[in-house]
Amino acid sequence: MSDTRIKSNVRALDPRAVWESACAGAETRESSFTTLSGAPLAPLYGPADAALDPERDLGYPGQFPFTRGVHPTMYRGRLWTMRQFAGFGSAQQTNERFKFLLAHGQTGLSTAFDFPTLMGYDSDHERSEGEVGQVGVAISSLADMETLFDGIPMGEVSTSMTINGPAPILLAFYIAAGENQGVDAKQLRGTVQNDILKEYQAQHAWIVPAEPALRMITDVFGYCARKVPQWNTVSISGYHIREAGSTAAQELAFTLANGMEYVRRGIAAGLDIDQFAPRLSFFFDAHLDFFEEVAKFRAARRIWARKMRDVFGAKDPKSWMLRFHTQTAGVSLTAQQPENNIVRTALEAFSAVLGGTQSLHTNSMDETLALPTEKAVKIALRTQQIIAEETEVAHVIDPLAGSYFVEAQTNRLEQEAERYFAEIEKRGGVVAATESGYIQREIHRSALAYQLAVERGEKKVVGVNTYVEEGDGPEIEILRIDPEVERDQHARLAKLRKSRDAKKAQSELDAIRAACRTNENLLERFVSAAHAYCTLGEIADVLRAEFGEYEEPKIL
Repeated sequence: MSDTRIKSNVRALDPRAVWESACAGAETRESSFTTLSGAPLAPLYGPADAALDPERDLGYPGQFPFTRGVHPTMYRGRLWTMRQFAGFGSAQQTNERFKFLLAHGQTGLSTAFDFPTLMGYDSDHERSEGEVGQVGVAISSLADMETLFDGIPMGEVSTSMTINGPAPILLAFYIAAGENQGVDAKQLRGTVQNDILKEYQAQHAWIVPAEPALRMITDVFGYCARKVPQWNTVSISGYHIREAGSTAAQELAFTLANGMEYVRRGIAAGLDIDQFAPRLSFFFDAHLDFFEEVAKFRAARRIWARKMRDVFGAKDPKSWMLRFHTQTAGVSLTAQQPENNIVRTALEAFSAVLGGTQSLHTNSMDETLALPTEKAVKIALRTQQIIAEETEVAHVIDPLAGSYFVEAQTNRLEQEAERYFAEIEKRGGVVAATESGYIQREIHRSALAYQLAVERGEKKVVGVNTYVEEGDGPEIEILRIDPEVERDQHARLAKLRKSRDAKKAQSELDAIRAACRTNENLLERFVSAAHAYCTLGEIADVLRAEFGEYEEPKIL
């Protein structure tokens, strides 16, 4: 056969068919070949899989639909905020940890609260026994908040507070503490999580039922738009949904559905969407499936931009931007071989950066065992600094754009989210779908499916079901909270109640009670009560008495 004939036959062959033929006879290792969320994966992705219209689906950074990032220059202009989660024991102890982190290059503060604070109880309440300061800092009054930020200029630092049911009360303490430092509320910068819907769906820290809780959230919108304009009034959190066991698509869908419900509530309360929407922020989990996570972040921006512009009619491009904080996956950490968690966290953080996060928390290797030690926290912070300063990844914006695989996963996640939006709408909206237990059941089913896959060995976890080591494993330092913290907190509360103006405090509690029965802005009242040194539990008890308590639906 002539050389010309051979070349003609080679050109006639379909290269993909040649490759598929080669694959058909090749050995394949045993694996489920799915994403971490269980979505099946093809062995190879090409142009047809991506189905990409660059103008429609990508655009440019800082331009609709923001798939490639919310700022034109992204990290070439400014790196993400390195915001390590911190909080344990007393306000004084956490104040010292804050100063340690700031001294080592952290650029924003992120506050973890203990269980009593999360549930709206004072440290000396009977339900608080044994829990004070154990998983976060104990904050029962403005006095504690003042101690927490003693020596930290509140007008210069950005602070995030992971609090939900009592979020408006803790925000009031923060505003009052800033004012007592001489800082105008207009200078305060930060975020309060304030996402009550995901509490009902995944995390379970609430005070009152959904309707009064949503009313307080819109009160925060209105108050901050007028008086604390640089404050992010809600951090709509997919993190806890994912930590409860959801898939990436469920995290994306339920988080954005919750966000859209907050937008509807703000509009219904008479607020201009372009007045409050630019201060909405989001909080996502960065899990171990590297490419699925990058795609999730890109899909989130695109979906939110389209919904805000085309469905809700927002006119300000800032209202279309989905800005988000990321935390690496706590649920991915293992007690076995805990040093491996450093590697897990680094990969998860890298996906968040490639996905365009605005701020990032990296978990410490020991967090599955206890609150992190200073050494573990410093390693976690250095992980971010190495990514920022040594990998050069921040030099190029959205470097994975155009990847057939990443674009295909971005499209898939957007499509799956849209299916969930339609189902939630069919069930009467987010509140109805939550109160009926639909969203919770979806999360539980996904959590069970993943756990069974691990137990069957279909999903590998190093140190747990593969590469297991015999024996107790290495010893690492553990942070333990001294029981004296609780006794000291009780004493401080007793002293506070004795030294404050009791009549003034009671008057402010009565004013809150009256405001619950009208349309008066409750955050306005909470700030006044904070200055009177009313405690968290006293304010929350008024809310419980006026609005009742939330009762969880039966899920299983």
